[in-house]
Amino acid sequence: MAGHKRTDFLLNTIIGPGTKVNGTIEAAGFTRIDGSVQGDVHVKGRVAIGEKARLKSNISGTSITVGGVIYGNVTASERLVILATGLILGNIITRRIQADEGCLIHGKIQVCHDDEQWDRAMAEQQDGQGVRAVFSGPLKQSI
Repeated sequence: MAGHKRTDFLLNTIIGPGTKVNGTIEAAGFTRIDGSVQGDVHVKGRVAIGEKARLKSNISGTSITVGGVIYGNVTASERLVILATGLILGNIITRRIQADEGCLIHGKIQVCHDDEQWDRAMAEQQDGQGVRAVFSGPLKQSI
């Protein structure tokens, strides 16, 4: 348990089954999602995505466990676990990954073994998001 703060294990945020959220979620501590989310999810702690969860989101957290469906990029600064029921349609950046037999991943996976690789991957991701924003904004109609 070295390196983990006590707040990482306290359940701070729950989005239950049948709940639909549209918009950005920013949370601290442990967050569990069993409903539907459309909008980015930024957690300063652990994230658990339940089997029935459906997310159209970019997700970031320290340790992320995925049992449901994510359409978006996943960034786990410590560890990512994808359960057999998990589906990720997007790119992954993490330091450690565990993918159970039967899970589905469609996207680029970057496993960073040191801080230099992590910093480079994060910079590339942020650069890519900036480019996408330019082409999806008001300028898009003139291109």
